[in-house]
Amino acid sequence: MTPGSNIPLSAARVTVDVAAPVRLDVSGLLLTADGKVRSDDDFIFYNQPSGPGVTYRSGGGAAPDAITVDTSAVPPGIEKIVVTASPDAAGQTFQGIEPTATIRNADDNSVLATFTPPQLGTETALVIVEVYLRNGAWKARAVGQGYANGLAGIATDFGVTVEEPAAAPAPAPVAAPAPPTVQTPVAPPAPAVDPRIAAPPAPAAPPAAPPAPPAPGAGKINLDKGRVSLQKNQTVSLVKGGRPLLSQVKMGLGWEPAYRGKDIDLDASVIAYGPQRNHIDSCYFGKLSIVGGAIKHSGDNLTGEGGGDDEVIVVDLGRLPQEVTGLVFTVNSFSGQKFTEVAKAYCRLIDAASGEELVRFDLTNAEAQTGVMMAKLIKQFSGEWEMTAIGDFVKSRTVRGMVKPAAQAL
Repeated sequence: MTPGSNIPLSAARVTVDVAAPVRLDVSGLLLTADGKVRSDDDFIFYNQPSGPGVTYRSGGGAAPDAITVDTSAVPPGIEKIVVTASPDAAGQTFQGIEPTATIRNADDNSVLATFTPPQLGTETALVIVEVYLRNGAWKARAVGQGYANGLAGIATDFGVTVEEPAAAPAPAPVAAPAPPTVQTPVAPPAPAVDPRIAAPPAPAAPPAAPPAPPAPGAGKINLDKGRVSLQKNQTVSLVKGGRPLLSQVKMGLGWEPAYRGKDIDLDASVIAYGPQRNHIDSCYFGKLSIVGGAIKHSGDNLTGEGGGDDEVIVVDLGRLPQEVTGLVFTVNSFSGQKFTEVAKAYCRLIDAASGEELVRFDLTNAEAQTGVMMAKLIKQFSGEWEMTAIGDFVKSRTVRGMVKPAAQAL
């Protein structure tokens, strides 16, 4: 495809992945006829990976990130889904980088079209393609519009509330001599109020809006300021002082019986995957050491009683084989009791050398299921690891039943 060209979509479900020589953050925005999101919930990215008819999938550092659009599930009033991309490294531009978007049939992975935007330079983010509704039919268009403000600039332009320092300049797309590669909308006047509340007009008396998602690409959380407490779907980069934390860590998992009820037997496990989400091995109470001893399990706790972590899994990040690029930590109720009978379930990442707690995720909701995916560790191209809180429930009493859903969560 060339800039401005379009194709009719022959599949109801399409996936757009964006590949480049460097790691990219890929996002999707659901837009109404006026070109704006309805709310921050219409911004789909690594910290908010699903919305109505649109989902984000991480490539885990070994494959491109992707946005999947199920046109049959897109809600009425949404006429366009734009797919954006930005280099993951802070401040990096597209100079010398040629990203390629591939539009695929999501059901059989067949290629419908590809697009490589020309004439890129100082742009730090792109609206690369869009999936849009025209006269009752869905189409895809090659765009290639560049921005100098990263994905935060794109998000703001489409009406997403982005928390920024008060002194930050208003986001402005990059000017370019040859549209449509780069368009130059007029920059809005500087807001007279704190930009965190300078959101687009909303309908009268709407329900309370959820907290605005963190700006993607605008510096993922790292460990420089000490312990990090994650909420569901949030990500922290295991970096301190700009250096990856390639040392031994412990994932502690704990729980208490709800309302001091009967003992509950939960089992903590970790599932190791390769670059293609291929299952490598599982570490659990029945297999306490995997991948050459780089991952070890503390053993089974049958009740959940007592202070501290109930089960601990030790991971030597530096000793993991190259083929291990993703780890998913799960908890199952082998006895069949549901997570509605559990109180204070949590997981926490600990520096094994110092005993310092680095990251914590408290499971604040519960469902009447027997399995939960607590968190995942993903290895990036740079070699650093990122931890993301998951908190998704599954019907499975054993780790064996978690392998497939955990792979989908990567």
